[in-house]
Amino acid sequence: MKQANISPDADPILQTGFAFWSSKVLLTAVEFDVFTKLARRSMTAAELGADLGLHPRGIRDFFDALVAMKFLDREDEGAAPKYSNTEASALYLDRESPCYIGGILVMLNKRLFKFWDDLPEALRTGKPQNEVKHGREGMFEELYRDPAKLELFLDAMAGLSRLNFEAFARKFDFSPYRSLCDVGGATGLLSIEVARRHTHIQCISLDLPVVEPISRKRLALSGVGDRISTSNGDFFKDSFPKADIITMGMILHDWNLERKKELIRKAYEALPENGAFVVIEALIDDARRENVFGLLMSLNMLIEFGEAFDYSAAEFREWCTEAGFKRFDVIHLAGPSSAAVAYK
Repeated sequence: MKQANISPDADPILQTGFAFWSSKVLLTAVEFDVFTKLARRSMTAAELGADLGLHPRGIRDFFDALVAMKFLDREDEGAAPKYSNTEASALYLDRESPCYIGGILVMLNKRLFKFWDDLPEALRTGKPQNEVKHGREGMFEELYRDPAKLELFLDAMAGLSRLNFEAFARKFDFSPYRSLCDVGGATGLLSIEVARRHTHIQCISLDLPVVEPISRKRLALSGVGDRISTSNGDFFKDSFPKADIITMGMILHDWNLERKKELIRKAYEALPENGAFVVIEALIDDARRENVFGLLMSLNMLIEFGEAFDYSAAEFREWCTEAGFKRFDVIHLAGPSSAAVAYK
C-alpha cells in the first residue's frame, strides 16, 4: 500500500521567524531589572508592575510569557499569584549576583537589536551598520572617551565571557607553566579565574591605558590581585609581555585576516619554546554546519566592523602553522564556545 506523502514540519521556520518576539521580551525584562526586583522574594503581577512603573494592560502577558519561557516561576495559590526567579535567573540575571551576565543582554537591547535590522544592507555592501553608518565615530572610539560607558561595556563583555573563562581555568592543563599574559584583558576576568584556581600562575592583563583604572578596581575586589599585574599597551603597536601562555578572549575575531595574522605572529614572538597561544571564541565548526551561534557571531562582526569575521579551528591552525606553531588542540568550554590552542 502506497504511503501518503507527509509534508515537512513548518514549526522550525515559524519559530525562527518569530524568535525576535521572545528575544525582545527577555531583553526588556533585563533592562527593567525584573530579576533584580525579585531577588530573594516573590511579588504579585500588580506589585511587580507597579514597582516597575508599567501600565496594567501588559503586565500579566509580560510576566506569564517569562514564566512560559522558563525565566520566571509562578505560585498559583490564592487570588493573586506571585512571581519569583528561577534558579538560573537568580544566578545569572540578578544584577547583585556575582555571576550576573545581564550586561551583555542590556547591550544587545540598546545597540545590536536595531543594528541587526540592517543586515540586508550589510550583506549587500560589506560595510558596518553600527554608529559609523550614522555619521558617528566607531563604538570603541566613543567608549574610550566616556569612562562610565566603557566600564558598562567591559562588564557586559565580562558577563558574556564568564562561563568560558571559568571553564578554561578548569579544563586547560596549567601544570607545565608559570606565567600568563591575557592580551586585551579588559576587566582582568580571565586572569582572575586562572589565578583563583592555579596558585602557581602569575598573570598579566594587557590593555589600553584607559582600561587600567577599571581593571585595577576589579582586581582589588578579586582576592587574587597580588598575583595579577596590569600592563598598558596597544597590542598592534607594542610588543606583548613575555609569558608561558598568551591568551585572547574574543579578540581575534574583531579583525580582518591581515590583522589576525599580525596578532598571531606577535603572540608567537612573545612565547618561549613549548609556550601556548590560546584563543577563546565561538569557533565555527570546520564543516560550517553546526555552530549556529558562531556563524551568527561572524555576521555580527560584519555589522560591527565590516571586514572582521569569526573562523574555524582549521583556519586558526592554518594561520598559526604559517607563523611557526607546531602542535594544536581544541578544548570545548561552555555552550558554543571553545579554546583553540597553538603550541610553539
